[in-house]
Amino acid sequence: MNGVDGVEASGRGRADIADRESWARRTLLFIAPDDTISESLVHAVEREFPWIGAERVRDLSATWTAFEPSVSLILIDTVFLSEIDSCSAQLARFHPAAMTAVMQDDSRRPLFPDEVFASQVVRGVLPMNLKLDVWLSVIRLMLRGGEYFPLAMFQSYLNNGMPHSNTKQSKPAIKRQAALEESGQLTCRERQILEMASQGLQNKTIAATLRLSEHTVKIHMHNIINKLGAHNRTEAAALFHARRVASAGRVGSPSADRPVISTLT
Repeated sequence: MNGVDGVEASGRGRADIADRESWARRTLLFIAPDDTISESLVHAVEREFPWIGAERVRDLSATWTAFEPSVSLILIDTVFLSEIDSCSAQLARFHPAAMTAVMQDDSRRPLFPDEVFASQVVRGVLPMNLKLDVWLSVIRLMLRGGEYFPLAMFQSYLNNGMPHSNTKQSKPAIKRQAALEESGQLTCRERQILEMASQGLQNKTIAATLRLSEHTVKIHMHNIINKLGAHNRTEAAALFHARRVASAGRVGSPSADRPVISTLT
């Protein structure tokens, strides 16, 4: 997982002063097998975010202890994804303020949306093949509590919801494919709100833009999530993006690889 381009110094040579003043010391915790997170990557994180101390542990059991300073962000290797939900109670006990995201390494097996959205713990996906400055920007977003999902991860939706073309379509995949078709049956107002939500706009911003009450926007979002069979608004936005890409016939085009960024609350 040392594939982040340009792991040497980003060249910025500075951290956002406002960020430094607004954050107390925190820990960023990497959970990954030995030798998958390089020293240079750790140094790049600590240089970019002087209030962050990066720690590396080799498995989930090593996290069942309180860290000092407290953990703000947990980045977990995909090899532990299947275990993380069974450990949610321990994570909540020892790291109650931490956000958890999965590190996606293209040199390993692909990561599919069904795996991520099935988790009650994971709130983002961090690609490890980004240029260093972009990668650090995603880290910054996650440290602020924002959710990040790369659009390329949703290409499995476009293949009838199947991770591989020669595998039998699962029931969750069928449900999600049906949700893509159902999204064409949303009302004009619902599609308008979903479009804005997929751009990362919060309910109060959507309400102000459309001259609606925030309560009305929440009701619309609730109806949208139910119609799509999604678990939350982030998944609804992902389905919206996947359907739009499929309808435009842009599978495999550069624009299809743009990330989905969500800071929704």
